[in-house]
Amino acid sequence: MNPADERLWATLVHIGGIFFSFIPALVGYLVLKDRGPFVREHTATALNFQITLAIAYAVGWVLIVVGIGLLILLAVWVVNIVFSIIAAVKANAGQPYVYPLAIKFVS
Repeated sequence: MNPADERLWATLVHIGGIFFSFIPALVGYLVLKDRGPFVREHTATALNFQITLAIAYAVGWVLIVVGIGLLILLAVWVVNIVFSIIAAVKANAGQPYVYPLAIKFVS
């Protein structure tokens, strides 16, 4: 895969997380991980971030009973949008990006 295609796929995986949670990152990782180190790094990073957010969303839903859950869900949603856009811009520029606070499940 040429570098332009790697950047494109890495960008799409990051943006896809905004709309479809961890599914684009998981599919991207499984399909593209052997196509180049750049796309592998970005798909793994996006997958780790989206899994971390899925856990945060689950905690938010559980804490709705207490009353703080809605604020947590809103915060996680905003964090997802902001950091996914930052990661997509970095990927499109051909630069590495590490999401803050993402738990490393996949390397």
